[in-house]
Amino acid sequence: MIHFAAFLLYFCAFVLWVILLFRGARGTGALLASVLSAAAVLLHALALGEFWLTHGELPLVGPGAALSSLAFVGGVALAVMLPMREVARVAIALLPVIVLMQGAALAVGIEPAAASLDFQGAGFVLHVGLAFLGLQGLALAFAAGSLYLIQHHELKEKRLGRIFFFVPSLATLERVGRIGIWLGFTSLSLALVVGWAWTVQHRGSLEISDPKVVWAVVSWLVFLGIFGARRGRGRTEYRSALAAVVGFAVVVGLYLALRITSGGEGLFL
Repeated sequence: MIHFAAFLLYFCAFVLWVILLFRGARGTGALLASVLSAAAVLLHALALGEFWLTHGELPLVGPGAALSSLAFVGGVALAVMLPMREVARVAIALLPVIVLMQGAALAVGIEPAAASLDFQGAGFVLHVGLAFLGLQGLALAFAAGSLYLIQHHELKEKRLGRIFFFVPSLATLERVGRIGIWLGFTSLSLALVVGWAWTVQHRGSLEISDPKVVWAVVSWLVFLGIFGARRGRGRTEYRSALAAVVGFAVVVGLYLALRITSGGEGLFL
């Protein structure tokens, strides 16, 4: 029930942000939308915490629990942005992704799995925490990048309407995206080092063929692709925003594909 309540709050928050977009409102309406968004993230955290306490395992095994955790990653990224007035409106691009993932998690069922975890303890918590932080960075870059593309199009077409005045400035969006990319790349790199150090020590190989390792490496390469888009001349900010949007889609799409083809077995991270 708590997971479903969090889903409803996420959905209501998104609807409110859309209403504000079409009304061109900010002020108290934006504050209410931010409060509702923050409440959804807090309730989601409580739901995942209850899952952990009830079942004695982190919500990382099994497709439903893993999808809910992935949605929570976006929720944390959302919560980080909410205190910043102009940046908070990036929520309108991030909430649909969160709603879809949490909805999919509820559809398949958020249940514990019978699989046991070999990698546990402080090292596991550190690995997962860094990986989550890496994905939060990519989620931030995606949200900022998608709005950057919209705002760029509005300026190019000289349509200075409600969307233009609602969406943050290009400079703000570029700054948020840059922070997300660097935060995500650094954290995910450290997560890979911690995970591989344990794997080599206890299993004697990097296990590159493991689906979760493939996904993590591809995610890391996506960050390199975004950095590459920022190099050179011309519209580097535009290319970076486009690469962040495409890269996020690749990471999420590959995750879903691997979960389906592996039959829902294995760890989320």
